[in-house]
Amino acid sequence: MTTMTIMNRPPTNPRPTAAVPSLFPGKQWQQVLERDTAADGQFFYAVKSTKVYCKPSCPSRRPTRKNVTFFPTTAAAQEAGYRACLRCDPDATTAKPDPQAGAIAAVTEYLKVHATERTKLAEVAKATGVGRLTILRGFKRVLGVSPGQYAKAQRIDSFKRGLGEKRAPGEPKKRVTDAIYEAGYGSSSRLYEKSNAALGMKPRVMREGGAGLVIRYTTAASPLGRMLVATTDVGICSIAFGRDDAALVQDLRENFNKAQLVAARGNTGWLADGVGFVLSQMTEHPAAATFPMDVRATAFQQRVWRALQEIPRGETRSYSDLAAALGKPSAVRAVAGACGANPIAVAVPCHRVVGKDGALTGYRWGMERKKKLLAAEGFSA
Repeated sequence: MTTMTIMNRPPTNPRPTAAVPSLFPGKQWQQVLERDTAADGQFFYAVKSTKVYCKPSCPSRRPTRKNVTFFPTTAAAQEAGYRACLRCDPDATTAKPDPQAGAIAAVTEYLKVHATERTKLAEVAKATGVGRLTILRGFKRVLGVSPGQYAKAQRIDSFKRGLGEKRAPGEPKKRVTDAIYEAGYGSSSRLYEKSNAALGMKPRVMREGGAGLVIRYTTAASPLGRMLVATTDVGICSIAFGRDDAALVQDLRENFNKAQLVAARGNTGWLADGVGFVLSQMTEHPAAATFPMDVRATAFQQRVWRALQEIPRGETRSYSDLAAALGKPSAVRAVAGACGANPIAVAVPCHRVVGKDGALTGYRWGMERKKKLLAAEGFSA
């Protein structure tokens, strides 16, 4: 958990047809949310619950993120057991997939298999047959992260799997220390120093699946439709909008599936502050928000969200503007991914981000809500 104070400002030669991983809420998911036609043919997304694959611009209802897998080609999706969507007809797309997607998929598969090892770039290149320059450039473009960041994420994922490993009846749970060394960490400090940013909670808490976390929530009417505000003992963890209360609570349950959800009987404390803050943003005299935020985020996401909070009311910024402000002008897609992963609507004003040409881009809670928020802040596209 990270507390924020908000102010109102397999084998050695794996097959290249493997799914394109997306451990980070990066560009593919953001493009799916935005129904980005420019991404058609670059990759395809498949939905586990329906066993259907689509192109990014498919007009169908957006699936739950945890049910989505990305593939570089339709052939790869078919090999995995998915069938083409009849609505968007992904097999008919004329756009060409990223020429390096297959190569990058091969490298990611190698890194997954060797997650517990300290591999050098030269070793990865030799083992996969993919040039070092291709790996370095392709990772950033295809996945939005560097090879090093991806390798670290794989090691953390290996640690998490180790903690969650099922044991025989009567056998004690695996010790955290054992899982740390099995995942390739030289010492416990190497993991713990990054646990807050990469894991979202302390390892011992994570081993129990977050059980014991109590989240109080409330729903209310707003000019943007039904909204939900939720809080832990540390601070607000979710502000969301939806079509009805049932859908909002279901989304909260999916995001915090091991926590105990408690419907608040009255809006007090941070819940009341959160509701009042959101409602105030639709008036001429918005209130300042000084409540703490308890959110799961990577260090990079936190930086993006803080940059969003610095955008003055009534103004907007493009993804490239934010990337430049962070000193990472080439991380435009990673910035977009961080915006799309924002769990606290309005308080972290991702609605103030527009396209490079000034046109309104996608918004996690719907374009109409984005337009209304910007209009209320005095911005006209």
